[in-house]
Amino acid sequence: MASVCVNDALRDDELRWVLSRLDSDKDKEVFGLVCKRWLHLQSTERKKLAARAGPHMLGRLASRFTQIVELDLCQSVSRSFYPGVTDSDLAVIADGFKCLRLLNLHNCKGITDTGLASIGRCLSLLQCLDVSYCRKLSDKGLSAVAQGCHDLRALHLAGCRFITDESLKSLAERCRELETLGLQGCTNITDSGLADLVKGCRKIKTLDINKCSNVGDAGVSSVARACGSSLKTIKLLDCYKVGNESVSSLAEFCKNLETLIIGGCRDISDEAIVLLADSCKDSLKNLRMDWCLNVSDSSLSCVLKQCKNLEALDIGCCEEVTDNAFGDLGSEDSVLALKVLKVSNCPKITVIGIGKLLEKCSSLEYLDVRSLPHVTEERCSEAGLEFPKWCKVNFSGSLTEPDVLL
Repeated sequence: MASVCVNDALRDDELRWVLSRLDSDKDKEVFGLVCKRWLHLQSTERKKLAARAGPHMLGRLASRFTQIVELDLCQSVSRSFYPGVTDSDLAVIADGFKCLRLLNLHNCKGITDTGLASIGRCLSLLQCLDVSYCRKLSDKGLSAVAQGCHDLRALHLAGCRFITDESLKSLAERCRELETLGLQGCTNITDSGLADLVKGCRKIKTLDINKCSNVGDAGVSSVARACGSSLKTIKLLDCYKVGNESVSSLAEFCKNLETLIIGGCRDISDEAIVLLADSCKDSLKNLRMDWCLNVSDSSLSCVLKQCKNLEALDIGCCEEVTDNAFGDLGSEDSVLALKVLKVSNCPKITVIGIGKLLEKCSSLEYLDVRSLPHVTEERCSEAGLEFPKWCKVNFSGSLTEPDVLL
């Protein structure tokens, strides 16, 4: 019987089907080593690419991988060599990778507004752009992106200190499908900019304005009113102008809120937290309110009793919280869904309170009890406390913290 060459027997569509059935990237790479035909098919079917290359190599990659939709050029902090990706690289990318939906340029410090202009001019299909810590960027570059990338869904601008309210106005006018916006550390953003943003962008699901020190109650309330049906995550870490009005607005309008970060917002008190617990009792999963010095037992008890889906809670440095917050957590057979609990630097909490919590928290995976003078490893042992076997208990700071509340 005469042998049949596999390349004669299988059409391109059939080989593509074989390629689609391979799960790992390694197997797909091996597929491309069989022959030039299989390499060509593997190259044209590839959707994701992570690269560290100059303009010449990027051009070659673009001609080989013609259907790339996700391109990762980010630089880690530890390997952040200068200049890394440059404006000339972005010109090649914009001209060669026309199908791009996601572009990650995190920490690429060499790019400027000129490079972003290339993106806005050529990548009209782009949906996700990360230029966090690209510190040379300004409103001019972001305006060019907004002008050309109308289908943008996610934009990450953390650490871009020259970005102002003008960029938010551009997004509102041209990027009405925006769902995720990261503005951490963009200290030139104000309440006025957020109000302009939500005039056009009413589908926001995730908003990170951590450390935006010029944002206050007026801006957060504008977001809550305009995006109430969509907003699921809002991060306000160290926004010291944010107070009870912001939390009350979120409680009133954002019934689907899942994650709230208000650590360092020292004017927030029990009154607003009680409203939040009642309004978002079915949706709230992650709550960080460390350094909210006016939060006490009454509101914390409401959160624990009402928010049955709460998985992560940080009350570090809430000095008024005592064991009484954990005294009445429902009937004997009720349990809490908590997986991460941080109570560091709460000096009035003792092993009695921790014991009451453990009775209800069978799913606990991480417990931070650092700097609790009445809760030490020795005292927990003497009290006969039994932690879930998979739970990591941080007594001294030696354990890696989960990033769920960052």
